[in-house]
Amino acid sequence: MTDGITRREFLGQALGAGAAIAGGRSLAASAEEADGEARPSRPNLVYVFSDQQSYDMLGCYGNRQIITPHIDSFAAQAVRFTHCVSNAPLCTPYRGILLTGQHPLYCGALVNDLQVIAGNGPYFGEVLRDAGYRMGYFGKWHVYGGNRNRPIPPGPYRYGFDQTFLSNNCTLLFDEKRAYYWDAEGKKQLYGDWEPYAQTRQAMEFVDANADKPFALFLSWHPPHNWGGDNYAAPADVASLYDPDRLSLRPNCADTPRTRTNYAGHMAMCTSLDKAFQWLMSKLEEKGLADNTIVVYTADHGDMLMSHDWPSHKGKPEEESCRVPFILRWPRRLKPRASDLLIGALDLMPTLLGLMGLKVPDTCQGVNLADAVLSERDDAVESVPLFFFSGDWRGVYTKRHTYAFDLPGGRASLAGKTGKPKPYACLYDRETDPREMRNLYAAAEHRALRDQLHDQATAWMTRFHDTGVPFREVMQRVVIPDDQGTNQTAKSLEKGTGRLRGRPVDLL
Repeated sequence: MTDGITRREFLGQALGAGAAIAGGRSLAASAEEADGEARPSRPNLVYVFSDQQSYDMLGCYGNRQIITPHIDSFAAQAVRFTHCVSNAPLCTPYRGILLTGQHPLYCGALVNDLQVIAGNGPYFGEVLRDAGYRMGYFGKWHVYGGNRNRPIPPGPYRYGFDQTFLSNNCTLLFDEKRAYYWDAEGKKQLYGDWEPYAQTRQAMEFVDANADKPFALFLSWHPPHNWGGDNYAAPADVASLYDPDRLSLRPNCADTPRTRTNYAGHMAMCTSLDKAFQWLMSKLEEKGLADNTIVVYTADHGDMLMSHDWPSHKGKPEEESCRVPFILRWPRRLKPRASDLLIGALDLMPTLLGLMGLKVPDTCQGVNLADAVLSERDDAVESVPLFFFSGDWRGVYTKRHTYAFDLPGGRASLAGKTGKPKPYACLYDRETDPREMRNLYAAAEHRALRDQLHDQATAWMTRFHDTGVPFREVMQRVVIPDDQGTNQTAKSLEKGTGRLRGRPVDLL
């Protein structure tokens, strides 16, 4: 890794790299014309997603102090969605939704460390594989269930990504001395570098090896996720760019030394991802693939970073947890713009398949928004559902409002007996209160609005046959007892295999 540099030096390098990209595009195009070779007409897909990066942790979404010049430049060439929502803002639920196109009640991804059901598709990777795409997956997986420290065997639990699959399943070790992955023989190998840098180099090697044929590449970074507890340590080449004492924090969190340290580390990790992302984009340019490659930059969910006095990092209806960046570039078909089309994680698989001209499986439960994206119909969606099973809350997100309610008999209803936990119920008007600092849930003057949004939320529940069974009962009825532990909590799943008796919707 490189030594620490100043903010000015980093930005100067970024501007220089941007100029190189512009030149690289024309050179690649000229080389292709000279060779007289046409690239495959089907678009490639490069899907890059970080872990725990809220929409507001990129410069292109209005953050004036974070250093992400490469992603910001990429966004200027792309469609930048202002309302992308992680329907279930937690790691395994998001990944299960993305890879299957199904609600957690159908694919099994109700909470971290449950095993996503195989053979209930076809799933995203299976559709792409069967269409002749070369498949590559690099980085965090976290849908195999149970014990995180084990490789994913070839076969049905890779969901179509068997060809090139280099993953560490799920680990919270990102540094050059401990970060690892499982190789093609199922042996643990050390990266020897900051995890996202090494994973990106693996992805670049995949592009080199498959540049002459259609490919689908998924790159799943674990940072800027905290390492466990409050460890937000970043590598030296970017950590020096942020002074905790000079940062402006979100206005909805307490200003403490601990919070400032966390913000600085989190932002520095975001900058490291920006750096790695540029390497991958330059590789596409070098190979002359940028024009006909659909590139996505997004995240599985956000990080509260102590906003709204929540001690945990995710799983909340507030936008710091559920609203994520979603940037989509395809120069051959899409004009750069900002879009306020509502899109949820459930819609990603069908929409991307639609853009690629591939049939969307009937098992997909999201909406294929490809036509809306191509025709710039940003009013095509009225709302997207929010659901969080281990927290026993449900809700709905519209362009203006966020609404959530606690399930009867669920987690928050126990507060009167135990003194905890804090209820999730909320109603925010983000147009007048963009940082969601005024909860209108109990306000009499907003009762009609609350009822309207409640009807939308319960309509979404009805669509997915979600009867609102409290999570403790869900665990008892859905998870195989030997893999659950004795206390029927999500944490105990890490000790077993996370296997399910069957589809939760059928068991509940």
